[in-house]
Amino acid sequence: MEPYLLGVYEKGMPGTLSLKEKLAEARTAGFDYMELSVDESDEKLARLDWSKAEIGALLEAQLETDIPIKSICLSGHRRFPLGHPDGSVRQKSLDIMQKAVSLSARLGVRIIQIAGYDVYYEPSSETTRENFAKNLALSTRMAAREGITLAFETMETEFLNTVGKAMDWVHRIDSPYLQVYPDSGNITNAALQYKTSVLDDLETGRGHLSAVHLKETKPGIYREVPYGQGHVDFAALSIKAFKLGVRMFVGEFWHVGENNWKEVLKANNQFLRDNLDAAAKQREA
Repeated sequence: MEPYLLGVYEKGMPGTLSLKEKLAEARTAGFDYMELSVDESDEKLARLDWSKAEIGALLEAQLETDIPIKSICLSGHRRFPLGHPDGSVRQKSLDIMQKAVSLSARLGVRIIQIAGYDVYYEPSSETTRENFAKNLALSTRMAAREGITLAFETMETEFLNTVGKAMDWVHRIDSPYLQVYPDSGNITNAALQYKTSVLDDLETGRGHLSAVHLKETKPGIYREVPYGQGHVDFAALSIKAFKLGVRMFVGEFWHVGENNWKEVLKANNQFLRDNLDAAAKQREA
């Protein structure tokens, strides 16, 4: 048995590809699974209303390409946040969550990564935080009913940019179905901002880390930084994650129009595996 699984975020491949084509390319590049995106765009949110036939086709595509979808990145709440001051928007956010849980159950997905925002485009306040707390509890109960884990992504905003902050909510809700899914780049930027340790921050999530997003960043830059050109210490972070029991990882990067994206996909897989393989060997030693 392999000591870990390495997935790839579907946006690491051109959006013009079908999901079946993305699965096949992920497999060819050496990844073990793919993470599905349900972002704030109308196109991606429409996935929550897939028919039985569409879901069946995606299940068949996974069998045919011999690579599964094991997690969903649910970032659609950035547009319709759980803490929004408008009740109709909050209801939309809960509808999105219920549909995401239902979709996950039908696809056999066990982890939904949720965005750590009370609100995104609006100012945060005591009211938005109270709204968030109430609807997070409701969302966790939805997931628990289906045996699906909701896991906080550590974000780029002050509200929830560290594992420690995410754990405050995990303890508050106190459910096995709410955990943490750290973003390596975001917590690295937060550690730089607060002059703290990334590894110490990861330690606060001991026993509650479902998976880790492996993303490169630079100070103040949170997206589209090529691996090896930023300041994330992937070697140390991988070792620490293994010590904390994490065995699922996802390479989070974006296709930004490169013509050689297939080569980039393979190179990114190798870069991440070099660090994960070294961490696994150290753990086994």
